[in-house]
Amino acid sequence: MKFLFVIPARGGSKGIPHKNIKELAGKPLIYYSIDIAKSLADDTDICVTTDDPSIKACVEAYPLEVPFMRPDELATDQSGTYEVLLHAISIYESKGKYYDAIVLLQPTSPFRTKAQVKEAMEQYHSSLDMVVSVKESHVPTVLCQENAEGYLELTFNKSAGRRQDMSKYYEYNGAIYVINVASLKRESIGLFKRKHKYVMNDETSLDIDTPLDWKIAECLMSDHS
Repeated sequence: MKFLFVIPARGGSKGIPHKNIKELAGKPLIYYSIDIAKSLADDTDICVTTDDPSIKACVEAYPLEVPFMRPDELATDQSGTYEVLLHAISIYESKGKYYDAIVLLQPTSPFRTKAQVKEAMEQYHSSLDMVVSVKESHVPTVLCQENAEGYLELTFNKSAGRRQDMSKYYEYNGAIYVINVASLKRESIGLFKRKHKYVMNDETSLDIDTPLDWKIAECLMSDHS
């Protein structure tokens, strides 16, 4: 089984400017994902896909070669991961390099571990579309909507029972995706049916999207030091 590790790093972060190369606990955020990839693959099987020269320079200083620059049409707020991954695969295949699966590591998940990525990869087999990391969701306990009379009604936990008594719900945490390349070529990720979950805890699931997330990450890093 041949895996391509893909780390997508667009330059246009609005919530946290230059987020992917902003230093967290003394090193650029993207380095945490690169460290995981380097521990599991040769550099030639790691692809940082970016449109930003400053990210390219930061990555190549680590050092890790950035094999190509992402075209402008794949670097907008509307650009989807699906198209970015297809573009990366097409570049490698044009050079005669073919992969069975992609291990997608988003830079915004610095607390995922090598062991977790390895375990998710070990769960993967070619009859699956994807293994995806999740965390247990506590939201269904209190998720509610407004009814026709304007009152709030619980959506799932209608009896307002204990969370422990409810069925388990999960949410994607954005940390790890192991994706079948053949499935990816056939349909978009959102249409995948054959998916297995890889469950992570709340701390390693932290996805940095907002300034508050960044502050939480700094606190967690401080606790680990």
